[in-house]
Amino acid sequence: MAANIVLKKNYVIKLLKLLKNHDMDMCSGPLLSKILIFSLPIIAMNILQLMFNAADMIVVGHFSGREALAAVGATGALINLLVNTFMGLSVGTAVIVAQDYGAGRIKDLGDSVHTSIAISIISGLVVMIMGFVFCKPMLILMGTPEDILELSVLYMEIYFIGVPAMMVYNFGAAILRAVGDSRRPMYYLVISGVINVILNLFFVIVLDMSVDGVAWASVVSQFLSMVLVMICLYRSNRGIRYIPRQTRIEGNKLKEIVRIGLPAGLQSFLFSISNVLIQSAVNSFGSTLVAASSAASNVEGFVGTTMNAYYNAAITFTGQNMGAKKYDRIDTIAKIFTVLIFATWILVSGATLLFGRPLLGMYTSDTEVIDLGMLRLKVLMIAYFTCGVMNVFPGITRGMGYSMLPMICTLVGACLMRIVWLKTVFAWYPTVVMLFACYPVTWGLAGLGQVGIFFYARHRIRKSAAITAESNTHAMCS
Repeated sequence: MAANIVLKKNYVIKLLKLLKNHDMDMCSGPLLSKILIFSLPIIAMNILQLMFNAADMIVVGHFSGREALAAVGATGALINLLVNTFMGLSVGTAVIVAQDYGAGRIKDLGDSVHTSIAISIISGLVVMIMGFVFCKPMLILMGTPEDILELSVLYMEIYFIGVPAMMVYNFGAAILRAVGDSRRPMYYLVISGVINVILNLFFVIVLDMSVDGVAWASVVSQFLSMVLVMICLYRSNRGIRYIPRQTRIEGNKLKEIVRIGLPAGLQSFLFSISNVLIQSAVNSFGSTLVAASSAASNVEGFVGTTMNAYYNAAITFTGQNMGAKKYDRIDTIAKIFTVLIFATWILVSGATLLFGRPLLGMYTSDTEVIDLGMLRLKVLMIAYFTCGVMNVFPGITRGMGYSMLPMICTLVGACLMRIVWLKTVFAWYPTVVMLFACYPVTWGLAGLGQVGIFFYARHRIRKSAAITAESNTHAMCS
């Protein structure tokens, strides 16, 4: 009995030490507790981000009307199309920094950090310009209802002013997470998010602004989060310290980051195109369904954001263990994340269906919008675990250094099949249910492919390690 108490006490002490440290040793010791400690701040950060984004829609939905709610919601797919293409490069940053850190390559670590920041600055400026130029033509091409088109354009033009800051923050946060620090990015997001909500209320209620008010609030909060994360990197006394005068692109590091990040970015681009096509189909039903789908998408995001946290954790844990050449731990990592995916699906999806109506009621009091929003939630939540598998397993595979295959799998299983679904099944049965059924069907197809790719990458790595070990043995004998 006394021995059990001592063991429990020691375990608690170890957990407290892990919580206090900003770094985390991912290459030794128990994995489950470390994965949870690493993932929970990312989950909290993503949920807070969703809450702050939801605040935009809640404020305009209640104080500016259904059209303003629909206008903000109609821009989401297009914003993701332009932003996520370049944001995918931060995946390359996360993998390369994690591998350098796991292998103890300090100089390479510094080169990776400064190259990543340089890439983020350039990418942010490019996306900002693209947003200004293409927002209105693309919204028209998507069939955005005329009664919300000008409001959507106004929101996007202001929003993209903050995109360079958003890009730098996300690359900086990826660097911190890659060395095991998932909490400080969360703290910075909390601070900027609170400011965002306060400014939302001030601009819309006090100054009587509409979508322009919530857009300017987003811009201010994005620049604030960027400043906080860059101060953190500047003050770091480890290999990830950022020194402004050393900001430059190292050719070799650029190649490594692009090798892993470009397929991830291209995957996000193609995935976003399929979502733009779905949004166009939603637009064809009118602004009421646009508002309903936008609100439901925000609620549904609270489930998806957990899966996204597991994806980021999978990249970091796998990347560090790959750098340390501890391949056996990768199998354990995959098993733990599989259990977490299904547990999260059961708990969070069930809660979403149970409390869906009051959650949607936070965005609008329009009963028709709430009814249509619940229809989308029911269709998607039933099989949301397939979305988790589709998202998390590419993180493990990319952490192992394979990025092209997950991209191809997503391209075929999700993007291409969504287009096929819209052109066939939805064209034959043009109902709201058939439109939303596109999501779980393509998640399932892509998820099966991603699991298969993981086992393929695992086999290749083990085979390569065995050949290397055999060569070393022969060299020692001779």
